[in-house]
Amino acid sequence: MSDFVPGIELSRAFYGEVVAPLLTGVAHGAALIGPGSEVLEFDTARSADHDWGPRVLLFVPGERVAEVEAKVAAGLPERFAGYPTVFGYHGAVRPGVTVTELGGWLRGRLGFDPREGVSLLDWLSVPWQRLAEVTRGEVFCDGLGERGLEAARAALRWYPQDVWRYVLACQWRRIWQEEPFPGRCAEVGDELGSAVVGARLAREVMRLALLLRRRYPPYAKWLGSALARMPGSAELAESLGSAVAARSWRDREEGLSAAYARVAGWQNRAGLAERLDDRVRPFFERPFRVIDGERFAGALMAAVGDVAVAGLPLLGCVDQLTDSTDLLVAPERARAVTAAALSLTT
Repeated sequence: MSDFVPGIELSRAFYGEVVAPLLTGVAHGAALIGPGSEVLEFDTARSADHDWGPRVLLFVPGERVAEVEAKVAAGLPERFAGYPTVFGYHGAVRPGVTVTELGGWLRGRLGFDPREGVSLLDWLSVPWQRLAEVTRGEVFCDGLGERGLEAARAALRWYPQDVWRYVLACQWRRIWQEEPFPGRCAEVGDELGSAVVGARLAREVMRLALLLRRRYPPYAKWLGSALARMPGSAELAESLGSAVAARSWRDREEGLSAAYARVAGWQNRAGLAERLDDRVRPFFERPFRVIDGERFAGALMAAVGDVAVAGLPLLGCVDQLTDSTDLLVAPERARAVTAAALSLTT
């Protein structure tokens, strides 16, 4: 395992040493983006046990796809850096070089082509994981001119300010809706229920923290890794870890309260809304401490200037509407659900 080469390094070398020489005179884009732990740089030696090998996405004009695909397939060596260049990937055995047209690939991953503009529905219907997959990774060559790969990636680099405020507001509401429950569950003897709700709240705080720092939260497998790599997150992670590991609701509440106060302070320093008291407080007359996330949601929405965004129900983007993986990986379904929930036109 000590000889493991991260996938992005492997693919960069594969493109430079093998693929690029096969494309002399062919205008193209080349990258490692899209699905795969190596795109977000979370891969380890364990990742190489399936769907793994030297990979490159090649983007060429639609009329040249078949020609370039045949040329590349004929010129590939059997192995590169010890790995086969033809291998099983998501159920099919094929070359590690995928040749496609950029617009079609973008529409297949996102449901739209961001080079044509990004609507409010576009922003809210694409899962965070997909946004990360398109904006992270690495572009090895951007030879398609002004409408190439980097133009598409730049359009999605981060939310417009008011859309960002809206998504953050909806994330705060998710916390507000359940923040007194760990204590209330335990009060009636349901320590398991308290632990489950506490873990749910920890996940929502992790997502909120990443969003506040302009990072698209990845899906569950890499959420903790993403938080750990974010500068300045060590104390937040420690508080959340204490909350999740707690054996009593009071210790759980202590960890969550510290985490709430920290992300509230981050929001205040971000300058996105009116500064608010970032200390926890009692939940009415009950012996539970909460941050009252609705305060922060309200402050964010009060700062929204875009009329269309201001008029949205506080339900959120598709990741805040559903946890269904089968829905999130299907752009048409994700788009339809988001449009219906938020009364947006497709």
